[in-house]
Amino acid sequence: MAGALFALAELAADDVIQLVGRPDAIEPILSGLLAGELKSAAPYASRLTIVPAPDVIEMSDKPIAAVRGKPKSSMVVGLKLQAGGESDAFVSAGNTGAQMAASTLLLRLHDGLTRPAIAALFPAERKPVVVLDVGANVDCSPEELVQFARLGDVYAEDILGRSSPAVGLLSIGEESEKGNTAVREAHAQLRAAGVNFVGNVEGRDIPAGVCAGGPIDVVVCDGFVGNVLLKFYESVAPFLIGLAATHAGRDSRELFAALKDLDYAEYGGAPLLGVRGVSIISHGRSSARAIKNAILVAKRAVATKMDAHIGRRLASGNSTPEAA
Repeated sequence: MAGALFALAELAADDVIQLVGRPDAIEPILSGLLAGELKSAAPYASRLTIVPAPDVIEMSDKPIAAVRGKPKSSMVVGLKLQAGGESDAFVSAGNTGAQMAASTLLLRLHDGLTRPAIAALFPAERKPVVVLDVGANVDCSPEELVQFARLGDVYAEDILGRSSPAVGLLSIGEESEKGNTAVREAHAQLRAAGVNFVGNVEGRDIPAGVCAGGPIDVVVCDGFVGNVLLKFYESVAPFLIGLAATHAGRDSRELFAALKDLDYAEYGGAPLLGVRGVSIISHGRSSARAIKNAILVAKRAVATKMDAHIGRRLASGNSTPEAA
């Protein structure tokens, strides 16, 4: 809830946030925040509305069973608001599998898409790199990797403001013949996919934001590899901060500040790309800052009409800039 209040401070005056869940749990926490540490945020409280949702999907619940068996959960109720035109976007730090299942069932996929993909921003020396998929699909066909390239292309263009984003394919070497069968076939297909494909990307290229083919904006991989990479990346900042704190002097505060920029909270949430709407998946341990940033990403996706752009890109099969 603190994240929602922080977001409202940066959103337009006519933007409203719906808090979906159990009122008996939400109201005391919200009242406590407004009476205490976030007293200065009281003017924004009028732009918060509470939408009752008595059911709770636990982190341990089976995704499909939970979505179908708990129709009054915040996950289902929140996404139904968007499907019914009563909201523009959905943000959650709950059960990722359930959010993917509910988003797919209730918002549905764009035509021409086999599966949705989770896109995450990875900090890099040059500028953040979009990596997808980072967990929605463990095994992917070459055709699905090409679809992910188109999704990432639109995300980098609309949300990050990149013109003609450079798309790379994660592999074990820069040569086109490197990688497993799916990667090698996807490499050949991406050459004719209408995106700005710069070739294979190795894991070591992502922190630099540059591969053998040049600067990279988007990196495509299957969800198994992407999720392993994401969780490794998340561990780097705490490790380096701890190492610096152990060995550095008191004049290292600027170094600490730079390292903290590697924190996932800086980017807030990962969009589930491919569904007909905006569904932002946040980390289960998200801080108020992370939730705030996830809400701002959702707002940006709505403002740029990214969902419609994805539909056009999948239908046309090319990355030629289109009129809004």
